[in-house]
Amino acid sequence: MLSLFQNMKERRTVLCLSAAALLWCGIGSPAAEAARVTGLREAYGAEAASAPLSKEALLPARRELYEQISAATGIPWFRFAAIDQYERTIAKKAKHTPAPSPAASARLTDIRIPDPIWNGPLNPDQSDTSPASIRFFGGLGRDGSGDGLAEPENDADVLYSVAGHLLSYGNSASDFSIAVWEYYHNGRAAQRINQFAKLYEHFGRLDLSGSAFPLPLGNLYSYRSTWGTGRSWGGARIHEGTDLFAPHGLTVRSTCYGIVETKGWNRYGGWRIGIRDIENRYHYYAHLTGYDKTVSRGDIVSPGQTIGWVGSSGYGKPGTQGKFPPHLHFGLYKDRGLTEWAFDPYPLLKQWENQEYRALKNKKKK
Repeated sequence: MLSLFQNMKERRTVLCLSAAALLWCGIGSPAAEAARVTGLREAYGAEAASAPLSKEALLPARRELYEQISAATGIPWFRFAAIDQYERTIAKKAKHTPAPSPAASARLTDIRIPDPIWNGPLNPDQSDTSPASIRFFGGLGRDGSGDGLAEPENDADVLYSVAGHLLSYGNSASDFSIAVWEYYHNGRAAQRINQFAKLYEHFGRLDLSGSAFPLPLGNLYSYRSTWGTGRSWGGARIHEGTDLFAPHGLTVRSTCYGIVETKGWNRYGGWRIGIRDIENRYHYYAHLTGYDKTVSRGDIVSPGQTIGWVGSSGYGKPGTQGKFPPHLHFGLYKDRGLTEWAFDPYPLLKQWENQEYRALKNKKKK
């Protein structure tokens, strides 16, 4: 696989030339096909190595792949990245799933297109790799690497096929949203992918793994694991989060790179705010006394950014305050595509707190 990503300057030059022909002639035309075969064969070579990339090389290689297909199709790289990341975060493993092949293990992307969609639902050969017959039966699969085959485990073929679907609806932001919905037929999937694309476009990079503790470090707060304890107000339920007790008005910070998904009153959480990160986790901050005025729904935030202040709001109609001591209720929810479920945030809170303490100590040493 490492052989695919050498001689970057030469490959980019070839791909830029092929991209010009593709965009001028359109995907699927003879001239576009010739340019694509020449450019992508130069970029990827005839065969891919079976060994996967190291963790350090993975993100740059993945970004390189997105940009290559972007140059060949005119679709912004961050849209491919968003679809790929969404596929990476949803549940897809079924019982008795066979072990992945070496080619699948070495892939850069995680987009898995079901056989009936790739080959066409009426195609009698659901392992078909012929671009012509796949197209005849209305399948999505295309040859993106120039080897004459449309293979669902070939990253270039997969992304080029995705590009064909997207471009069939147009290349604007609204066209992209429609194309994504038409593929997944799931409004939440379309929302997540658009959120991820916005994050990647804003920060201009794939690595959005930074984090921060939700409160300023110090001795002004205390917390312990309260996951699963009983709650009675509003009906029998369990505590889906961790309570961090702190003085009224203490700063509450974003724990992640993310996009503000919800903001406003919730009768259980009072003034609350919800932020979606690139791992498809929903960070929930409740019982605030107020919000930072610069933060609105749809805005992008970074770790450590002020989003509000500790309070005691909630357990009633809008404006209800003081029914319990001031604290921040912090929750984490994971969207797996079909369902979204809460999980205990306490281990991550301790991890973020310790990481921030270590970073401060290292900074003082310097």
